[in-house]
Amino acid sequence: SHPTTSRQGNLYGMIGMGIAIATTLALATPSVGRFGLIVLGLAIGGGIGAVTARRIAMTSMPQLVAAFHSLVGFAAVMVAAAAIYAPESFGIGTAGDIHAQALVEMSLGVAIGAITFTGSVIAFLKLDGRMSGKPIMIGGRHLINIVLGVALVVLIVLLVTTESKLVFWLIVAASLVLGVLLIIPIGGADMPVVVSMLNSYSGWAAAALGFTLGNLALIITGALVGSSGAILSYIMCKGMNRSFISVILGGFGGETAAAADDGIERTVKQGSADDAAYLMMNAQKVIIVPGYGMAVAQAQHALREMADKLKANGVEVKYAIHPVAGRMPGHMNVLLAEANVPYDEVFELEDINSEFAQADVAYVIGA
Repeated sequence: SHPTTSRQGNLYGMIGMGIAIATTLALATPSVGRFGLIVLGLAIGGGIGAVTARRIAMTSMPQLVAAFHSLVGFAAVMVAAAAIYAPESFGIGTAGDIHAQALVEMSLGVAIGAITFTGSVIAFLKLDGRMSGKPIMIGGRHLINIVLGVALVVLIVLLVTTESKLVFWLIVAASLVLGVLLIIPIGGADMPVVVSMLNSYSGWAAAALGFTLGNLALIITGALVGSSGAILSYIMCKGMNRSFISVILGGFGGETAAAADDGIERTVKQGSADDAAYLMMNAQKVIIVPGYGMAVAQAQHALREMADKLKANGVEVKYAIHPVAGRMPGHMNVLLAEANVPYDEVFELEDINSEFAQADVAYVIGA
């Protein structure tokens, strides 16, 4: 994978999904009325997606991604609900006699989906500024999470043995609460890991329902999304010196709080891209390290102007991207690409770390 071919990859993904939808509809052979409802749903969803994509700013991409994850989780819950109320339509048995394997898969899918839904909603609210980005600590949250986790296991066993719809909705309710409690104690600076983990959760929810529906495409895509999200989360945790397990359990929020405002007013020194470049004109090599502050200030264009001035003067310029810079995986890469920063100047942490010793200036902005 490479940034230069990412658009092509997205195009292939859309074509593949289009083929999957068309094939499913062709095999289902719905009546004219139902086919009309399907087309209406596709038109409404596609229209909302197109309008959102045109209106959303690049700086708002993290909350958009979180919102998308919440929709995946919600869809998983709705599909599971449809399966338990009309199992004949899914070929998993009849009402009151659903296959035990299907019930297990359905339970896992709805639990992960509900956790993903509320967790993503909390992440969206934090990223969009509608909720405090600071960690919100609830007393005894770890004990509550353990109790909810044990309760979920018990409820899943009950659902498999009794096939009770009440138990099904109790699983949904417990999972919704657990999703909130897992994400709410995590601060804004740790959101890239959260977004990546929610991405992984949404994939596993889709894969579990793929087994229930006997849909190979859903199983494969869900497993790909789930595993890639988990691997990315592990890489980011390693870059933060954090425990991967503590991320999954939602217990690492607030361990290292961001620098607090000391309330002291200071004089702001203003300057242009030319001014900043002038200070580094005598350097031979400059490594720029961008952070979330650059995204908030939308300073990526001014940063590129400064880099262009330096390069015009013969200075070698490179960008170092930390795995958790910003508020979502790849946040800094997206912003730098928007500013037309050449891809060959942007490096990941492990690729450029050894070059800092030879650099004249490490220019840290917004971090």
